[in-house]
Amino acid sequence: MKAENRLSALLVGEYKGDRPLVHEVFRRLGWKLFEARDRRRAMECLDRNPVHVVIAESDVPDWNWRRVLKDLRDRAEPPQLVVTSRQADETLWSEVLNVGGYDVMAQPLDSHEIERVVSSAHRHYDYRPMTAGA
Repeated sequence: MKAENRLSALLVGEYKGDRPLVHEVFRRLGWKLFEARDRRRAMECLDRNPVHVVIAESDVPDWNWRRVLKDLRDRAEPPQLVVTSRQADETLWSEVLNVGGYDVMAQPLDSHEIERVVSSAHRHYDYRPMTAGA
């Protein structure tokens, strides 16, 4: 896979039990994974690196998923947001999708779901419809 087409994602939050699994999935698939545990580090990473998908815990201290989404929308090329939560349910999924997030994954994470959701989010990020005058 060409380097410019390689998927890159930012993992935001603690992910104590899930971190090794996420790293294994990304390593196996040749995807690039950045990490940040707080808003400041995440924004610095986004400023320095091309990121297609942000995977964020729903309640990172001082940066819940709604604020993450708002900050991502302010970017020239906003990454897709995938929210993770131990309390993932239809209500959270509906809220996230209705305000522009890409998807929700339940924690503990599953390797097949990580691969499916993140690769789909990447394809959605890469889809750029032609606009009038382009």
